[in-house]
Amino acid sequence: MTPDEHAAALLAAYDHAGRLPLRSTEAGFDMARGYAVAELLRQRRLARGEQQCGYKIGFTNRTIWSRYDVHGPIWGPVWNTTTQQLPGSEADVSLAGLVQPRLEPEIVFGFAKAPRAGMTEAQLAECLEWVAHGFEIVHTHYDDWRFQAADTVADFALHGRLIIGPRVPMSRFSSPGADLAALKVQLLRGDEVVDQGAGSNVLDGPLNALRLWLDAMLAQEHGWAVLPGYVVTTGTITDAAPLLPGQRWSTRLSDTRLANLTLRTRA
Repeated sequence: MTPDEHAAALLAAYDHAGRLPLRSTEAGFDMARGYAVAELLRQRRLARGEQQCGYKIGFTNRTIWSRYDVHGPIWGPVWNTTTQQLPGSEADVSLAGLVQPRLEPEIVFGFAKAPRAGMTEAQLAECLEWVAHGFEIVHTHYDDWRFQAADTVADFALHGRLIIGPRVPMSRFSSPGADLAALKVQLLRGDEVVDQGAGSNVLDGPLNALRLWLDAMLAQEHGWAVLPGYVVTTGTITDAAPLLPGQRWSTRLSDTRLANLTLRTRA
């Protein structure tokens, strides 16, 4: 299968909630090939009218690397068709079209101006307009969430939906790196706490994860641009929790500047 054929098969699986065999079992399918397929997919989605509105960073949480056998961050585009800005702090989301979906509580940033590689956290913060708590719904077209890192890169970086809560101006954070690293998050299904974590799980803090991602992405052959107005979600603070229709999920955050979120799922 050529990269173009692989991209076509992945897009068909995405459009029809299908499953695919792993490509990492084939000789030569490595991270570089995975990002080459991801770029072909990005071009196909742009050509059919979707608009890229930012990026997701995945596998920034070191505490879950061994669980998924992925040991470093990945990234991929997010789209106007997959991203929702909430007017408040509650969302009702259909799981239609998602394959084996899971929920991730994350920190999301909005860019006011384009960054460059090699910035410090403080310099990068000056490029940001706002920060928010959000949910990313991730999913995979590979059975039982079993894959290698290169598979996940090609598979849309596992992105399904991004739900962004109320935006908070960056000016509200005098020490955004330290403040967001210290953030504590509880994830609840109904009234039960199913997991909890800290912002420091995400590569020592969401702002540091953003910095490391930016340097790594711009160094790649496909060094995709980061434009003013783009959003970037920085990875799950807890483990990713399996989703089913008819559930109510919520978060409790230790920092009252950021809104707790509630998510209800339906078929």
